Amino acid sequence: MKEKVFLTRTLHDFALKDLKKKYDIEIHSGEIPIPQSKLKLKIKKVHGLICFPYDRIDKEIIKLGENLKIISTYSVGYDHIDTKFAKKNKIRIGYTPEVLTDATADMAFALLLDLLRRITEGDRNVRNGKWKQIYGAYDYVGVDLQGKTLGIIGLGRIGKTLAKRAKAFDMKIIYHNRKQISKTEEKKLGVKFVTFKELVTQSDILSIHVPHTKETDKMFDMKIFKKMKKTSFLINTSRGKVVNEKDLKIALEEKIIAGAGLDVFETEPINEKHRFTKLENIVLAPHIGSSTKETRIKMAEITTKNLILGMKGKKPIYSVGY
Repeated sequence: MKEKVFLTRTLHDFALKDLKKKYDIEIHSGEIPIPQSKLKLKIKKVHGLICFPYDRIDKEIIKLGENLKIISTYSVGYDHIDTKFAKKNKIRIGYTPEVLTDATADMAFALLLDLLRRITEGDRNVRNGKWKQIYGAYDYVGVDLQGKTLGIIGLGRIGKTLAKRAKAFDMKIIYHNRKQISKTEEKKLGVKFVTFKELVTQSDILSIHVPHTKETDKMFDMKIFKKMKKTSFLINTSRGKVVNEKDLKIALEEKIIAGAGLDVFETEPINEKHRFTKLENIVLAPHIGSSTKETRIKMAEITTKNLILGMKGKKPIYSVGY
C-alpha cells in the first residue's frame, strides 16, 4: 500500500505526476488557505504534507500528524510552521530558498523604480482621465536613482542580489546585518556596513529583507519612520508583519516619509477597502515576489524533491533544523 501525501493546494502537472507514481496523493480544492478544521482531519492519516506560506502548520496540527515524516513547504519562509515542535517530533521540514533569489530581488527593484519614477501613479492618471495636458517643468516629477543611497536590512541572498542591481544604477549601497560580511565581499558588491540607526537615517530607499520573528515583528513602526528622511522610500518584499501597517499609513498620509512599495502585508490577501488603497504615494503588489514562470517551476521541483527525500527518512535538499 502506498504512503499518503496531502497537498494543501495543487502543484504543476509534472510534480503531481512524479508524486502519483510513488504515493497516494490527495489535493485540497476549495477555500484557500485550507480551513484548519479540514487540515486537522486530513493530517491524521498522512505521511507527507506539502503546504504553502499562508497555511498555519502549528503545534496542534503537527501533534495530530501521528504518521507524519516530512512537511515540504512551497516557500522560502517557514515562519508558518512550528519548526521547534516538528523537530522535537522527528518531523523533517523542507523549504525552497535559493531559487527565488533573483525573482524577489527583481521585484524589490521594480517597486523601487516604480516608486521613484511614479509609474503606477501615472498609469492610474492616464486610465482615470486625469492627464489633461502635457506636463511642464515642475509637473509630475520623479526622483533619479543615480547617486541615491539604498539601505538594505538583511544582506542575505536576496539582499546581495538587490545590491548588484542597484550598483548597475550607480547607487550608493549601505547595509545592516546581524553579522558583517567579509571586506572582500563588501568590496565586490560595493556595499558598506552601517549600524541600524545609520541605515534608517541615511537611506533614501530602505529595502527590507529579514524574516518574520519575535525580534522583527512590526520593527518598522512610527519611531523608525520619524527617524527616516522625509524624502525616503520604504520597500518590503520580505514579510508583511515586519511593518506596522497602521503606523505606515499615518507616515505616508502625513508625509513623514515620501512613499512605500509593498509586495507583502500583515494579512493576505487584501482588498479595495484596505487602509493603503486610497493612498497615492504607495505601490501595492499582490505578493508576487517569486511569481515568474521559471522560478515557480524550480520551486515545485525542489518542493517535490524535499518531500520525496523526507519520506525516505533522508534530509531534504533545503532543510530546517533536522
